[in-house]
Amino acid sequence: MQENDINVKTENEREIEISVKDLSVCFLSHGNKLHVIRNVSLDIYKGETIAIVGESGSGKSVFTKTFTGMLESNGYISSGTIMFQNEDLAKLKTSKDWLHIRGKKIATIFQDPMTSLNPLLRIGSQIIEVLRLHRGMNKEEAEKEAIELLRRVRIPEPEKRIHDFPFMYSGGMRQRVVIAIALACNPDVLICDEPTTALDVTVQTQILELIKDLQKEYNFTTIFITHDLGVVAGIADRVAVMYGGQIVEYGSVEDIFYRPAHPYTWALLSSLPQLADDGEALSYIHGNPPSFNEEIVGDAFAPRNKYALKIDYIQEPPMFKISDSHYAKTWLLDKRAPKVEPPKIVQNLSKKLNSMVIDNKKVGDNSD
Repeated sequence: MQENDINVKTENEREIEISVKDLSVCFLSHGNKLHVIRNVSLDIYKGETIAIVGESGSGKSVFTKTFTGMLESNGYISSGTIMFQNEDLAKLKTSKDWLHIRGKKIATIFQDPMTSLNPLLRIGSQIIEVLRLHRGMNKEEAEKEAIELLRRVRIPEPEKRIHDFPFMYSGGMRQRVVIAIALACNPDVLICDEPTTALDVTVQTQILELIKDLQKEYNFTTIFITHDLGVVAGIADRVAVMYGGQIVEYGSVEDIFYRPAHPYTWALLSSLPQLADDGEALSYIHGNPPSFNEEIVGDAFAPRNKYALKIDYIQEPPMFKISDSHYAKTWLLDKRAPKVEPPKIVQNLSKKLNSMVIDNKKVGDNSD
């Protein structure tokens, strides 16, 4: 895990692509207001790959749906700003308002390609439609470009396969088509919402490699949503860990893997099956994620955290600065808190990672 150029630069030297400040999102359910994103702030830098990780229900997908106006009909932004290219996306309301952003400047690849593709339309027509709508191409130009896009996502014989229907493709091939559609408008930001979850391990690696190669070619910013920290190690520059509708820790991928500071991050790392010793039981996080039906008081992770302090049940912790690139939202970083050591599996993480091959390369030892 080598330091990338983007991580060598200080935050002040990097150009901000999306700046989120104090964002809150609510959903109306059976007369109740559920506060599912709670005052989140995050800067996403141009050209980087940032991974947003956490368990199901932590708020990852809801958070990024605000970037494209794709919240469910009962959801809305209650406060905060999302600045992108001198425009506050939080103020956009209608589909017409979003037309110049969604797909054109910020595109999304979803988890299941079959829900993204129309099973009744040929592959080519679905790509051509995007090209004609957003780039004003005529039919002949759009078909030529669609074939080229299929070639770039490594679909064999694209001149023939462009006439196929989605059911004629494997899961990995369908995901490549979805990537081609997402890239049709040459977006500035590509959101990958768990794009490899439904694929087997071999195909997963191919898709991750493809996304990385295309990012170099198209120079877009990647937001990668996943629950699998093992995937993060091979693809991300920075990591934001979400829990209970908040970002509880963020930093470079080296910060998160070698110097994690929040007990929830410790728990996620400890749960990686790749790091388990032979013959030992797998670690898991006891308890359940918080319910948004009731107001969350204090640290949302406290009921599941064996390192919790009394104050965790009373008062929400602030975001503590650990270094210029690393921040964590835990009272354990307060100078008055008792010193607590991470679990042994996390302390030994660098040795474990050095023996793992992630993304077809050895992970270097950047531990302190």
